[in-house]
Amino acid sequence: MSIPTDQTDLPVFPAARSRRCPFDPSEQYTAWRQADGLQQVRLHNGGTAWVVSRYEDVRAVLADPRISADARRFPALRTNAEGVPAAFPRMDGADHAAVRRMLAGDFTVKRVTAMRSHIEELANGFLDEMIGTGAPADLVRAYALPVPSLVISLLLGVPYDDHALFQSHSNTLISVTATADKKAAAHKALFGYLLDLVTHKEKNPGDDLISRLLTDRVATGELSREETAMNSMILLFAGHETTANMIGLSTLALLENPEQAARIRDTDDEGVMANAVEELLCYLTIVQDKIHRVATEDLTIGGHQVRAGDLLTVNLPATNRDPAFLDHPDVLDITRNTRGHLAFGHGPHQCLGQQLARAELQIALPALLRRLPGLRLAIPFEDIKFRHDMSAYGVHALPVTW
Repeated sequence: MSIPTDQTDLPVFPAARSRRCPFDPSEQYTAWRQADGLQQVRLHNGGTAWVVSRYEDVRAVLADPRISADARRFPALRTNAEGVPAAFPRMDGADHAAVRRMLAGDFTVKRVTAMRSHIEELANGFLDEMIGTGAPADLVRAYALPVPSLVISLLLGVPYDDHALFQSHSNTLISVTATADKKAAAHKALFGYLLDLVTHKEKNPGDDLISRLLTDRVATGELSREETAMNSMILLFAGHETTANMIGLSTLALLENPEQAARIRDTDDEGVMANAVEELLCYLTIVQDKIHRVATEDLTIGGHQVRAGDLLTVNLPATNRDPAFLDHPDVLDITRNTRGHLAFGHGPHQCLGQQLARAELQIALPALLRRLPGLRLAIPFEDIKFRHDMSAYGVHALPVTW
């Protein structure tokens, strides 16, 4: 990669969201998307990358076998402790596909559909607690975070009583400003926690994903105990962070667009709710960092020459707001068709848990709006603290009343 002598002249990625509207991507991203070629950026860890911001370019990058997700190809980005195995999202080809198949059975449409009634019970249980405690409440702490945290904990077989521990380490791992040492320490601690849990479940199996992996895959030699712990860690981490932030930020976006909130609150049509979730996923696009790839050979992307070994990073917030993909992309409209959005990625590494995330959002948002029709902010909008410093965007807290 051609690196400027003074990297401080490069723009930093990811950038803070728009000053005009915190639901919108940085204004810089629009300029990058409109410019020829690719934009070189400085990552928060000090490295440099080519950022890909156009819809068609991003689809091409995420589907191209010449572009690798293997973190071993770019060691500066790794946070793994020494000797810890790679997780399946950071593998390529047959290795990635093999592990993904071992995990996929718990995330199929059929399996998630069977879980819906239980998710509804959990969501309403947390709403009961929040309403019982009384207003005002922090919606993130009382509802948005515990719902997906409990769901993924039950699915994996992770004790929910330990949620404070894994949420704390997760926050460090997705912080774009945490030092490499702090990230490595959080990674080591969370991996160690999961490895201890794997050891416990070898002797005390249950009806959960980790126990099934031990019985069906570790016992046959297809997976090691360490690989089971690592992939369980990634599922635990991703399974609560992204959906929790989507519930919180979606609620705020709907409170700021009351006519859209009313459509969700007043309908029993599951198709309307499903479409609304796709629009929110596209409009908010909370994953704003960590979609890194490495070119394994010289190639051209968006008319730009990329050399073998160059690091690429995908700009999903800019991608889903590309007018080439969507008309009037900066307007929230839960009635339009946003099929084809890339909020869950694209290609072989597309999010494994996307059906579960969809179900949680389709259940959590209407339950909240219907049970609390008077829901409103308890503080001025301008006082809300947004997660500009995290790779998964959202709000740090959302004080509400009703």
